[in-house]
Amino acid sequence: MSLSTNKILLAGAATNSAGAYFQVITVSTGANAVSTTALGATVPAGVWTLLPSTNVVIQMNTSSNLAAPAFANIAAVSIGVPLFVSDGVNVQAISSNSANITLTLYGSNGGSAVSGTFNNK
Repeated sequence: MSLSTNKILLAGAATNSAGAYFQVITVSTGANAVSTTALGATVPAGVWTLLPSTNVVIQMNTSSNLAAPAFANIAAVSIGVPLFVSDGVNVQAISSNSANITLTLYGSNGGSAVSGTFNNK
């Protein structure tokens, strides 16, 4: 998950390596074509960057009823998005041509899980 952006960075760390600021995930869009009601792949919660990806649209649900979604485009077909936020429920990636497309999203390193605060050794 990519909800926090304050991180300790390692100088010279390459993307998606241990200690790097940018970590990547992949999302497969499914084979539905873009519309205001078609369902694609839900984007996990976080702050993401999407480089230009052929035949992919990023959409946000603008309906207050999850059973009857109404999607609006955040990013048009084949256009990258400098930065967008997903709540893990209302943002989706969908194909513009009914083909299943795998795209790469770049987010900040979520860090390591901690078992507690001020633990005794």
